[in-house]
Amino acid sequence: MWLCSGVDYFYLVLHVTLHVACVCPLPSTTEVSCEFGSSKYYALCGFGGILSCGLTHTAVVPLDLVKCRLQVNPDKYKSIGNGFSVTVREDGFRGLAKGWAPTFIGYSMQGLCKFGFYEVFKIFYADMLGEENAYLWRTSLYLAASASAEFFADIALAPMEAAKVRIQTQPGYANTLRECAPKMFAEEGLWAFYKGVVPLWMRQIPYTMMKFACFERTVELLYKYVVPKPRSECSKPEQLVVTFVAGYIAGVFCAIVSHPADSVVSVLNKEKGSTAVQVLKRLGPKGVWKGLVARIIMIGTLTALQWFIYDSVKVYFRLPRPPPPEMPESLKKKLGLTE
Repeated sequence: MWLCSGVDYFYLVLHVTLHVACVCPLPSTTEVSCEFGSSKYYALCGFGGILSCGLTHTAVVPLDLVKCRLQVNPDKYKSIGNGFSVTVREDGFRGLAKGWAPTFIGYSMQGLCKFGFYEVFKIFYADMLGEENAYLWRTSLYLAASASAEFFADIALAPMEAAKVRIQTQPGYANTLRECAPKMFAEEGLWAFYKGVVPLWMRQIPYTMMKFACFERTVELLYKYVVPKPRSECSKPEQLVVTFVAGYIAGVFCAIVSHPADSVVSVLNKEKGSTAVQVLKRLGPKGVWKGLVARIIMIGTLTALQWFIYDSVKVYFRLPRPPPPEMPESLKKKLGLTE
């Protein structure tokens, strides 16, 4: 069978990642190129977000296309394998690339806001809380910073996401972004591009909160209980492997949390005049989980690669990369943990 299983796919991506981590030249100097929290730092973090989200989402367009078709037309597309087979039979292999342009543009803009603003809000909220509270409430800090960032990221993503779903799920509507965008605007005006922003928030904000909070805490736990030496003694490639593993674990949870809303978004952008509540009622408890396996494979791999690329950008540009948080000395003294 030409479509590999999810497990095979995971090990293939992990093998490639480990190979890249071992052979890619990384800066050897420990000096940083800019101050933590500076304008240059935020700008390069945003650039890392563009690469991590734009490239990875575009790379999995075929799987995303099949996943969307499973959600909006389950009678025709029975499973992942069947979805690929039907698509190739009807449209050829080129049909699997439908929607790549809005995917690349939309998710590049989303990545810019997602990762760039996450760094901004994380530092801003940490300064508001103070050192001790920022450590004690770090999970809540990650959740609040990522939710704030995703709110703006989805506004940037919404127009291209709407166009992508139309291209992928409505045969004959349009084959390219240049055809699709003017047609959507002529039919429904500007609302056509933003009617899915609320369901996007429903899907992406829980997804991103899980993505960042789960990743941050998983990295912390891996270095504490799994990696046999402190992060400061790990090489840059070793650190990037930890990043990839933590990213994949976070991605699995992300897919599960955000899938019902993703199903609503896919159907909503396909149909004219429907609302999120109407679509949710029509799909029912079972219908909202259609395509979950495809989404777990896609989002798990995406999230792992996104964190890997993002962290690689930080390493390449020698950006400050603080180690996993440790309890401040002042708090240790208050709790009687130091002599």
